[in-house]
Amino acid sequence: MDFKGYTSEKKQLIDQYLNTLLPEANNVPVIIEAMRYSLSAGGKRLRPILALMACDLFKGDPDEVMPFACSIEMIHTYSLIHDDLPAMDNDDLRRGKPTNHKVFGEGFAILAGDALLNYAFELVLEKISENPRPEYIKAAQAIGNAAGISGMIGGQCIDLYYENKEINVELLKTMHNMKTGALISAALYTGAVIAGAAEKDLNNIRRLGSLLGLAFQITDDILDVEGSLEKMGKATHKDQSHRKSNFISFYGLERSKAIAKDLIEEAKAILLEYKDDGSHLIALADYILTRDH
Repeated sequence: MDFKGYTSEKKQLIDQYLNTLLPEANNVPVIIEAMRYSLSAGGKRLRPILALMACDLFKGDPDEVMPFACSIEMIHTYSLIHDDLPAMDNDDLRRGKPTNHKVFGEGFAILAGDALLNYAFELVLEKISENPRPEYIKAAQAIGNAAGISGMIGGQCIDLYYENKEINVELLKTMHNMKTGALISAALYTGAVIAGAAEKDLNNIRRLGSLLGLAFQITDDILDVEGSLEKMGKATHKDQSHRKSNFISFYGLERSKAIAKDLIEEAKAILLEYKDDGSHLIALADYILTRDH
């Protein structure tokens, strides 16, 4: 199966599984609707696809990985809801639709994000309670670390603190590795560890995730300059308007493109060890470099 067909199939399976997770309604007003609004708003499903790709790379069972993969997507979705809030990036559009707080109000947007984060760990802990495999526990720990102050939240704190302030390039890389790279790396690790990958392979996967995560964030910086509202589904030139440092402000557009390309080439070199089994991940690495949204 070619890369497009492979990722389309994985995305369809992920969407189907996500659609089964939230109840139709409960006795608490608005919250399920607000959660579902953002969770079903589309998107690339990159992180859960990466988890399933890593599972396939090491001949694992995708049914075992799917709940963990979808918990990562819930965490990612909650982070987008909170990123869009007036206290953060103050965005009106996400994936071409009004942001959660524009539809449901700030209070329910905050609660919807909180609920998705909590629900993600409810899902993971349910699977662990059913079968407390060490690999499941390791995956849950990796997801928690990637989502917390050592990962995504920590990176967001650096980002918020240094608005309108000088930041050095090493701290900028640290911020990107935490804010974006950590959850991407955790997704790959989750698929690999549940599939029973050896420690050497897990080290390769961690390095691969770090490289892909940083490259993904640099391409985000590039698209913030070169992208369009129509393709991105959200406002562009946000970093400039918020006076945020990024790779473009440090290195310029062309040098940033070259850095992203070098990171992707290094990532692909890791995957060559796995021969044909790594072909879909190599294609995904190329996609990160060439995407337009």
